[in-house]
Amino acid sequence: MKAKLKNVSLKVVLAGLIAVVMVFGISAGSVWSHEADPHPHAEDSKAEDAYKHPKHGNLGKVGAKLANPLSDLWSLQFDFQPLRFFDGDVNRGDEVVGSGVVFQPVLPIPLYGEGDGEWRMITRPVVPIQFSQPVPRGYNNFYNKGGIGDIQLPLLLSVPQKYAGNWIIGGGPVFLFPTASDDALGQDQFGLGPAVVLGYKTKSYTAVLFPNYFWKVGSHDQDGNTSDVSQGSLLYSLVFNLPNAWQAGTNPTITYNDRASSGNKWNVPVGAFVGKTIKVGNTPLNLRFGLEHSVVSQDDFGKRTMFRVTITPVIKSLIKNPIFGK
Repeated sequence: MKAKLKNVSLKVVLAGLIAVVMVFGISAGSVWSHEADPHPHAEDSKAEDAYKHPKHGNLGKVGAKLANPLSDLWSLQFDFQPLRFFDGDVNRGDEVVGSGVVFQPVLPIPLYGEGDGEWRMITRPVVPIQFSQPVPRGYNNFYNKGGIGDIQLPLLLSVPQKYAGNWIIGGGPVFLFPTASDDALGQDQFGLGPAVVLGYKTKSYTAVLFPNYFWKVGSHDQDGNTSDVSQGSLLYSLVFNLPNAWQAGTNPTITYNDRASSGNKWNVPVGAFVGKTIKVGNTPLNLRFGLEHSVVSQDDFGKRTMFRVTITPVIKSLIKNPIFGK
């Protein structure tokens, strides 16, 4: 039965990826035809330009800015993961299903200068909320936990476009806080380490690498069975900007845990998404639908496949003037 379900899951993954690629191919064809004919999408252009922010531009430009983790857009990202499939050696039956959402407000704070010469500090707290997280307690024995996990807080200083050009360059510390509502959802430790953003952007695409790593610097009710934190992640993203505020690309996150046993350190997903930036009332809203599959996963028990639905409304900047002047 387990082998049959794995085959079904693999077929679902392949079908989802093929569907995403087909949509991307159709959209890419629209881009090429647009280059051949300067006015093939007049109605699409009108729809895209129906919203035009005095600072951030039309919906297509808003979507492109959201693909840049160091842009000046304030937003509230809700990364819903309604279906996450887990498996491993401790599971003798069917794949175990979980679900959750990662809430990530992106809050760029202007520090000094203006326009292309503005220095910014970008705060990107990562708040994991588990609706149903499968936790193994023996062979083929699981229980589900819901609640809040440990919160991460990167503080990133962005190099102004005046100096970086088309490059996306930034970095700073990342903090880990023991905020989990249950021991099974966190590590009962404070962590600290570096975070770096390096990327490149054009009108057609945005490519980004966003690694971070942290180590234990303190604890809060840590028991003897919990190893000291030494772990990191790498977000790798490639987003293509398509006509009429559509987007397609990939943005999985690789995770690494140095304290885990051999065969359980890495989780390496690959995937794809399609998305579009729309206007709800006067608010730009970016929608993405994606699928990921881990080509490397923990031997004992780890995430294998995940569906993602990401909803990101853009909000008004709460701090408009640079703290240290222009």
